Amino acid sequence: MKILFNRWMLLPAVLLLLAGCGPSAHIEKDNSVDFTRYKTFAWVNKDGEGRTDRSKSNDLTEQKIRESVTKELNKTGWTETKRRPDLLLSYDLLVERSTAERNDPVYSMPFTRTYFSPYYRRFFYVTYPSQFMGYDRSERSIKEGTITISMIDARTGKTVWQGWATDEVSSRNLTSKEIDAAVRSIFKKADLAKR
Repeated sequence: MKILFNRWMLLPAVLLLLAGCGPSAHIEKDNSVDFTRYKTFAWVNKDGEGRTDRSKSNDLTEQKIRESVTKELNKTGWTETKRRPDLLLSYDLLVERSTAERNDPVYSMPFTRTYFSPYYRRFFYVTYPSQFMGYDRSERSIKEGTITISMIDARTGKTVWQGWATDEVSSRNLTSKEIDAAVRSIFKKADLAKR
């Protein structure tokens, strides 16, 4: 029974650790806008015809971002339409080089000294524990990817909501997992579902 109780106590700690391992998301919105009146949305064409991409993998990235955002908005009850949408959606994707600083604590090595006591006529061992000596700071080059999603009121043309998430990515092109994680973290902070 005690072992089972200890395992259940470990579960919240693991969940908190996993919750902290994700992209950092931020939301900005126009507080004067009533989001309950929005029910439909449509995507704005990103670059239009004749765009010059260095690689056609951007088409797959664009498709994946749109699918992830559409899935999250469908959960809130919104539907995608081509005819007179309430909101227009656009996204922006940025991958840039950055540096990550790492601070590792440094401790001295513990050691033992031997002393001879003439009074007791024997050796004594004294152990000195390790001591904190400071931090070892190091920097490494990383790639950070930022996805920004904007919602524009179709009638006024004014941006009413914007959310973005930034996380370390493995390459110049974002993977499906990285896109899904970023979009989920953005819409976790959004209060669009509270209607």
